[in-house]
Amino acid sequence: MSPAPPGFSEHEPRELRVLNPATEETVATVPAASAADVDAAVVRAVRAQERWAALAPGDRARLLRRFATAVDSHVEELARLEVREAGHTLGNARWEAGNVRDLLDYAAGGVERLTGRQIPVAGGLDVTLLEPLGVVGVIAPWNFPMPIAAWGTAPALAAGNAVLLKPAETTPLTALRLAELALAAGLPEHLFQVLPGPGPVTGRALVRHPDVPKVVFTGSAAVGRSVLAEGSALLKRVTLELGGKSPNVVFADADLPAALDPFSFLDNAGQDCCARTRILVQREVFDQAREILADALAAVVVGDPADDRTQMGPLISARQLDRVRSYVPEDAPALRGAAPDGPGFWFPPTVLTGERSDSRAAREEIFGPVAVLLPFRDEQDAIRLANDTPHGLSGSIWTWDLGRALRVSAAVRAGNLSVNSHSSVRYSTPFGGFKQSGIGRELGPDALTAFTETKNVFISSASSSTEDPAQ
Repeated sequence: MSPAPPGFSEHEPRELRVLNPATEETVATVPAASAADVDAAVVRAVRAQERWAALAPGDRARLLRRFATAVDSHVEELARLEVREAGHTLGNARWEAGNVRDLLDYAAGGVERLTGRQIPVAGGLDVTLLEPLGVVGVIAPWNFPMPIAAWGTAPALAAGNAVLLKPAETTPLTALRLAELALAAGLPEHLFQVLPGPGPVTGRALVRHPDVPKVVFTGSAAVGRSVLAEGSALLKRVTLELGGKSPNVVFADADLPAALDPFSFLDNAGQDCCARTRILVQREVFDQAREILADALAAVVVGDPADDRTQMGPLISARQLDRVRSYVPEDAPALRGAAPDGPGFWFPPTVLTGERSDSRAAREEIFGPVAVLLPFRDEQDAIRLANDTPHGLSGSIWTWDLGRALRVSAAVRAGNLSVNSHSSVRYSTPFGGFKQSGIGRELGPDALTAFTETKNVFISSASSSTEDPAQ
């Protein structure tokens, strides 16, 4: 065996193989970034960031809008690339590419509004300045490779930072293409770099690098805790989005067909941190809810994600398929839809009906097209069940009683709640979780400030002969 190239150990992969989850065929291979590659990228990014931050705010905004325009011109290309590497349905993938475009546009609008404050003080003028951190590391997941990468990248760039993006090992292709589009749009070379590679090598090197003052990570709670622990040695700022086990609380007066829409947990084959995988239904309508769900699951079209008629595609990998299967014994009481046989990582839409509220399936994030159906008695019982999880990311509350909706919204410990809706994420509103679902917030009008330092400047109005040097 030939010796490993500089910067690699014998155990580090030199390339990543990207599989199509629907066919298990190899889509592409890409070089894997070593720890030495990360070091070199940081050096380049530091220089690029200094030039970027020195640009007039209007010029930075204009370049970001050009980047958004470039993405818009390539939405179909990006979408089809996402279908091939992640198995997303074509409609979902088009939305994801469009979301990157919209987020870049939205972030560009914040560049010239990233203002500090003037604070009344005695003896002079006091102002605060919001200054960029420098180089930001973004570690993106495989479940929504384009949008979640943009959640960190767009506001970080808008705030004047450089970005080093490490995509998931299984889904690096759209990230690499976005970096090409950024360069073609006129963003400075090395300002936005993509570093594909394994988390324990490439991701860890980003987290441990002293010249990367902030890391944005989306992924599992176990890895998130590791990112937090390793970053703490350098007092590194960390934003973590670590998943969920979101409740769908359905009261007896709800619009049941809307509340029990199976795509509240089947979107992206259930590989969605906001998936409403705990369906909590008031006893008075529980049997009716079972019937609605059974019919809805039977109607879900699972198949080729490149076909516009497909509603749900495959899971991302054989490993993820094995994980999902571990929660659903073949003899488990359940409502089931259908899924293709043959190559691909397929699992049918499933609602488990015989689980206890304290079972693994009811408490742990499965990250597949599987939900549990549980009854509740009254409002207090619904709140108890909704909060009976270590996670607190999202959830839905279905009732036409406005007072009840307000009371339950106030009592459920989650960062993103929807009343009579399953919507969770908008680029214009903050997103993040309570409890074990993470630390910090992304998106919304304050997104840029999360990528800045606040500097306080006091300007004395006193003459040099009268100023007290101790003040």
